[in-house]
Amino acid sequence: MVSAATPEISFLIPAYNADDTLGECLASLQQQTRSNWQAVVVDDGSTDRSWEVLETIARADSRILPARQPNAGAAAARNHAARLAAAPLLCMLDADDWLDPTFIESMLPVAEDASTPVLAFCAYRRVAPDGRMMPMEQAPILTGDAAKREFSSFCALAIHTVVFPKSLFEHLGGMDETLQTGEEWDLWLRMAFAGADFRRVDKCLAFYRMKAGSLSGDPFKLVRDAVAVTTKAEALRVQHGLSAEGSQTGWMTPGLSQLRMLCWAISARLSPTTDVAALSALVPEIPDAAGNESFLVDVIMHGLRTGLLTDRPGDLIDALDKWQPAFLSLIRLIEQHSFPGTGRKIIEIACWQLSAANPLRSFTLGNIQVVSVELSALFRISKAEQADTLIMHAFSGGQHVGTFVGPIWGDLSIQAQIRLIMHEMQAEEHLQTPRTLAYAGSWTREALRGYRAFGDLIIRSGRRGRLERLLVRIGRDALLAAAPGDKQDNDARLSEILRDFEHRLAPRFRNSPEPRSEKRKQTAPTQSEEEYWEHMFERPDPWNYISVYEQVKYAQTLSLIPEGIESALELACAEGIFTEKLAPKVGRLTATDISQRAIDRATKRCHDHGNVELRVLDFVKSDVPPEQDLVICSEVLYYMKDEEMLAAVCRKMAAAVKPDGYLITAHAHIRQDEPGRTGFDWGHPFGVETIKRVFAAQAGLALEETIDTELYAIHRFRKGAVADPALRIEAHGAPLDTDVAKHIICGPAGIGREAAWKTEITTSVPILMYHRIAEDGPAALRRFCTPPEIFRKQMQFLRRQGYYSVTAQNLANLLHSSKPIRGRPVMLSFDDAYLDFQTNAYPTLAENDFSADVFVVTDKVGGRSDWDSAHGEPAALMAWPDIQELHKKGISFGSHLASHTPAGAMDNQALLAEAMLSRDALQSRLGAPVESIALPYGATDFRVPGILALAGYSVGFTTRPAKATFSDNLFALPRFEVRGDRPLEAFPELIGLPGAFIG
Repeated sequence: MVSAATPEISFLIPAYNADDTLGECLASLQQQTRSNWQAVVVDDGSTDRSWEVLETIARADSRILPARQPNAGAAAARNHAARLAAAPLLCMLDADDWLDPTFIESMLPVAEDASTPVLAFCAYRRVAPDGRMMPMEQAPILTGDAAKREFSSFCALAIHTVVFPKSLFEHLGGMDETLQTGEEWDLWLRMAFAGADFRRVDKCLAFYRMKAGSLSGDPFKLVRDAVAVTTKAEALRVQHGLSAEGSQTGWMTPGLSQLRMLCWAISARLSPTTDVAALSALVPEIPDAAGNESFLVDVIMHGLRTGLLTDRPGDLIDALDKWQPAFLSLIRLIEQHSFPGTGRKIIEIACWQLSAANPLRSFTLGNIQVVSVELSALFRISKAEQADTLIMHAFSGGQHVGTFVGPIWGDLSIQAQIRLIMHEMQAEEHLQTPRTLAYAGSWTREALRGYRAFGDLIIRSGRRGRLERLLVRIGRDALLAAAPGDKQDNDARLSEILRDFEHRLAPRFRNSPEPRSEKRKQTAPTQSEEEYWEHMFERPDPWNYISVYEQVKYAQTLSLIPEGIESALELACAEGIFTEKLAPKVGRLTATDISQRAIDRATKRCHDHGNVELRVLDFVKSDVPPEQDLVICSEVLYYMKDEEMLAAVCRKMAAAVKPDGYLITAHAHIRQDEPGRTGFDWGHPFGVETIKRVFAAQAGLALEETIDTELYAIHRFRKGAVADPALRIEAHGAPLDTDVAKHIICGPAGIGREAAWKTEITTSVPILMYHRIAEDGPAALRRFCTPPEIFRKQMQFLRRQGYYSVTAQNLANLLHSSKPIRGRPVMLSFDDAYLDFQTNAYPTLAENDFSADVFVVTDKVGGRSDWDSAHGEPAALMAWPDIQELHKKGISFGSHLASHTPAGAMDNQALLAEAMLSRDALQSRLGAPVESIALPYGATDFRVPGILALAGYSVGFTTRPAKATFSDNLFALPRFEVRGDRPLEAFPELIGLPGAFIG
C-alpha cells in the first residue's frame, strides 16, 4: 500500500465511463518524481466498469481517494472532488489525460509562492486516438492585465496544465455547474479578475487524449457556453474599469470572441451537414470581421486539425469534401455581416496556408483554384467553374521555380501556362524546347519576322550579346506560338474581354496630342555679378515687391526714418518701388543698383520726384557716396559670399554715414544663420542676425531701434552715442505669396532639405493618407477629417524636418530601381478628391513646397461622397475644372475607381471595367498619363494587382499601415492614415520621429 501523510497537491479527476483510460491517467501520477500527492477521483454516474477499476487501483494506493455521485456533469464532479481534497494546491485532470513524470517537480516550485494567489501553467500536446502526438501548444504570457484580456476572449489554458491554490478556488465558489463546456475557462477568467498571478513554466508536461463523443465536440454546447463566458467577461471588464478602446489595448470585443468560438466549433465538427445558421443564431450579434481575417483563418485551421486529429497539412486537402461545405457556409455568414470582400480574404489566406504547406497539391476551395504544374509534363487544365483567382506553382524536376497569383479568366491551355511561366514567373529558362516540326516552323517564322534585326547585327560587328538576346526572344516567341491553345483558354478569354472594353472607352489618350511644355530658356553662364543681376531683371519686379508682405515691410522701414534727413543713399534700390515711397521723407536721395535694367525702370517710376538721382553702382567693388545723413540697404547683404566680404561692405556703408547720421537695414531671418527659430531656407550663409552683429561691430555705429517680426528684422543704427536700444515686435504682412511661403521653415531647429539630401539615405518611404481637410463633418467620420490648422502644423513639421514630397510615379520609379534613396522623401496622398482639398489643403501644401497625389472617384466628380451618407451629410467633391486647374499647378491625380466600390465586392470583369473606365476618364480630362490608383477602403485581394496591371496602371496603394520598401508589391503599397481624431503630438511618431517638436 502506497500512502502520503500530507499531500502537497491534490488532483481533481471526474470519471464518466472511463474504464479504458482511467488506469493510464492514474499511472502517470504514480510515476511522478515527487510522490507526495493526492488524487480525488469522482465517478460521475458511470455505466461501465469505471468504479470497479477505480476501487482496484485505490486499494493499492491510499493516495487515491475514490468517490461517487449520480451523473451531474464534470463541473459538479470537480467541485465534489475539491471538497474532499486535502492539499493546498489543486490540479484538474480528465480521466483520459496524463502527465509527464516531472509535472509536480516542475510546477510546485512556481505555484508555492504564498504571498499572492499564483497559478502555474505549462504547455501540452493533444494525442490522437492512434497515439500520434500533435504539435506542442503553448499558452501566451499572462502577466498583469494580459490574463484578464486573454481569458475575456478564449480559454488560453488547457484544464490539466494548471496548478492553483485551493483557497482561491473555494473563495470563488468553485466551478460554474451550469456550464457543460468551458467551465475551466470561466474559472480562469474569474481567477484573473480576482488578482491571481499567472506564471508560465516553459515545458510540455501534460497530454490530452482526443476522442470522439466528448462534450467539447458538441458545437452547440461550445458556442452557447462561449457566449455565456464572454458575456460575463465583458461585465467584469466594465466592473473593473478596464478600457477596451484603442489599437494598443489588445482587448477583443465579445462579438469577435464569440465568432472565434463559432468558427472553431464549425471547423472542428468536420461535418458537411453542420447547421451553420442554427449555430450562428446562438451568437447575439455577428461582428464585422474585416481586419481579423488572418486571425480567423488560424482559428479555423486549428479547428480543422483538431477535428481531423492530425498535424499533417495534406490531410486537410484530402478531407476537403468533408469540411468545405460547412466552411463556405461559414464564409457566407461572415460576409453577410462584414465589409465586402472579407469572406474572400479568409478563403485566400486559408488557400495560401494550405498551398504553402503542400505546393505540389492541386485543389479548389471556393473561388480559388490552386494548380501545381511540372514544366516537363504540361497538360491542359480546366478552369473550375466557380474560380476567379489562380494560385499556380511551377516545378522543374521537382524544384520550385515560380508562383503566379492573380485572376483567372479561362482554361489553362499549355500555351496559357507557358505565357504565365514566361511573363509572370519569368522562369522561361526552365522550359524545355520541344523537338517537333511545329516548333521548328514557329522558330523559322519568328526569325523571319526579325530579319531586319539579324541584318543589323550581321552588318555591325561586336554585337554578340545582342545576338544572344535576340535568339532567346525568338525561341521564347516560337515556343509560345507552337504550344497548343484554344478559344476557351485564359489568354483567348482575356483578349476577348479587353477588346470589348476598348469599344466602351472614350477616345484613347494615346491618340490625343501631348500637352505642350515650355522649353526652358537656355542662358549662357553668367560671367559677372552685373550680368547675373541683369538676367534677374529680365522680367519686371522679379521678387514681387508690390505684394502685401513687402509693402508692410516698407511701411515699417519708413517708420524708422527720423525727421529732418537731408541727404539719403539707397543701395540696391532695384526698380525703385521703395525709392518712390522714400523720396518724400528726405531732402535729397541717391538711389543705386547694380542692374542697368533695374535703374531704367526705377527712373520711369520716380520721374515725378525731382529730389531723386538714380544711377548704376556696384557697392561691393566701388566706393559708396560719402557724407550721408541716412544710408538704407535692405534684402541684399546676405548675397555676400562670406562674412569677410560682408564686413568689408559694412565698413564702406558705416564710413559713408555722417556723425549723428543713420543706417537702416532690413533682412530676413535665415535658418542657416538662426537654426532655432522660424526663417527662410534660401541657402545663404547668413541672415539678419549676422548682418546686425557685423554692423554693430563697426566703429562709431550703435544699434538704436529694431522692428522684429517672425520672418525678418529691421535695424536702425546711429553714428554716435545711443541709450538702450528699443525693440518693437510687429507682425509681417499676410497673406504670403506662395513663392515666399514655400521657403519658410517654422519652429525650432530641425534639418534642412539640402543637408538631409547630402547626409542621409533611406530604403523606405512613408506614404501619408488623408481624406478631408476641414473643420466640419459628421461625428462618425471624425477620423477622416483633419482640421486645416492641424494640417498646416503637420506640413510645417515635415518641412522643418527636411522632408520633400514625391509623386506616386516618382515613388514607383524609386522603388523599382532598388537603389538607396537620398534625403527624406514622403508621399502625401488624398483619397476621394473632396472639394476642401482645393480650398484648404492645396494652399498649405503650396506654402510648404509640397506636392500631392489625389485619388478621384471618377463617376462622382462634381457630386458628393454618397458612400458616407449613412453617417451624415455627404461632403462636396471637386468638379473637373477644379481638378484640371490643380493638375496645371503640379498636383498629381490617380484613380479611386469609378464608383468607390470595394474591389473585393466586384467580380473580375466588373473590377477590370471600373479600373479601365476610371483611368480613361482621368486621362481624357487631364490630357496626361494616369498610372496610379488607390483602392477604395484599401480593399485588395489576390486578383487585384493583376487586374490593375491589365487596366494600364503601374502603381497602386492600400491602407496597410507601414512604410513603403523595395520589397513591396508596387500594386499594394502601404500608407499611414493620418487620423483627424488623434492629437497633433501623434504625428511625429507616425512619421517615424517620436518625441520631435510639433506645434
